[in-house]
Amino acid sequence: MTVHLEVAEGVGTLRLDRPPMNALDVATQDRLKELAEEATRREDVRAVVIYGGEKVFAAGADIKEMQAMDHAAMVLRARALQDSFTAVARIPKPVVAAVTGYALGGGCELALCADYRIAGENAKLGQPEILLGLIPGAGGTQRLSRLIGPSKAKDLIFTGRQVRADEALALGLVDRVVPADEVHTQAHAWAAKLAQGPAIALRAAKEAVDTGLETDIETGLAVERNWFAGLFATEDRERGMRSFVEEGPGKAKFL
Repeated sequence: MTVHLEVAEGVGTLRLDRPPMNALDVATQDRLKELAEEATRREDVRAVVIYGGEKVFAAGADIKEMQAMDHAAMVLRARALQDSFTAVARIPKPVVAAVTGYALGGGCELALCADYRIAGENAKLGQPEILLGLIPGAGGTQRLSRLIGPSKAKDLIFTGRQVRADEALALGLVDRVVPADEVHTQAHAWAAKLAQGPAIALRAAKEAVDTGLETDIETGLAVERNWFAGLFATEDRERGMRSFVEEGPGKAKFL
C-alpha cells in the first residue's frame, strides 16, 4: 500500500509510502481518501499527522500517469482527485502536516488540507502546475488563496516557483520551521497534546472556523452559536468547568 494509517497515543499518522518521491498517482489518491475516512470514523484517532518520511513529503502528481490521460479521462477523474484531498480536509479532528523536502503540486495541496503545517529547514513548497500548461487541480487555487491571500497565491500559481521554508513561513504557507530531523517528532507532539483535549469541542472549533471561511459572517456566527450552546450538553464541558472552579485553569483532563 502507498499510504498507511499508524495509530499511537491517540494520534493517527497518515504515512505516504511511495518511494522515491511519494508521487500521488491514482491509487495513492484513492488510498488516501479511504484512510482519511477511516481516521474520521475511528474513536482511537483523536488527532492526525500527515507525513511523507524523512526525505520528502510529496513531490506532486504522477506526471507519467497524467500524460497518458486525455480530456475525457480527466473529466472523469478530476472530481475523485479533489474528493481524496477533501476527505483529508474534512477530518473533524486536528490535523498537522509534517513537511520535509519537496511538497510540490499535489504535495503542497495535501499540506494545505491540514490545520497546521510544520516544515523542516530543507522543505521546498510550490504549485508548479503552470509549468506543465495546467493549474492546480486538487484544491490549490482555493485553499492556497484562503490561507495566504489571493495576490500571494497568484504569484506562486502564476510563476510556478518553489519557496524555501523561511519564505514559506513569511508567507504564512507554513506555521513553524524546525530542523529537518525534528519535523515528525514536533508534529506528533503537537497532535498528541491536542489528542488529550475535549474531542467534541475541538471538532466544533474546527467546523466553526472552516465554515466561517467558506460563507458569510452571519452564517458563520450561527454555526458558532449552535455549537457553543450544544457543548453545554457534553461531559467534557462539565469536567472542564468543574476543574476550573475546583483546581484553577488548564488542569482539566478529558480522557
